[in-house]
Amino acid sequence: MNARMVGLCVGALLIAACRARQVEVRTAPTQQQAAQASLEMNNTLSHAVNVYVALGETDTFLRQLPAKSKETIAVQGFAPGSSATCKAWTLDGVRKYERKTVLTGTVTFPLP
Repeated sequence: MNARMVGLCVGALLIAACRARQVEVRTAPTQQQAAQASLEMNNTLSHAVNVYVALGETDTFLRQLPAKSKETIAVQGFAPGSSATCKAWTLDGVRKYERKTVLTGTVTFPLP
């Protein structure tokens, strides 16, 4: 009798552990994601640069932009309308470029 009770308890635990869980799936960006800003970068330098966005003293790395290239980079994780500083540093750290801006729509950031 005791073994049967243990078996029933183990079976009930297994059923509870294996049941389906609720999952949230999205097929389109949320309204907040759709309103995000982006940087239109035009790197005319002969060196690649690392691109950052800074709010206050915190720099957030966005991506590395190759030399002589042009890309539009999404700025995620920042509230639209935030005042920020866009930064681009050559990989050797010799040249640093900065531009203060408000993150709305597409912000143009040419180098140099």
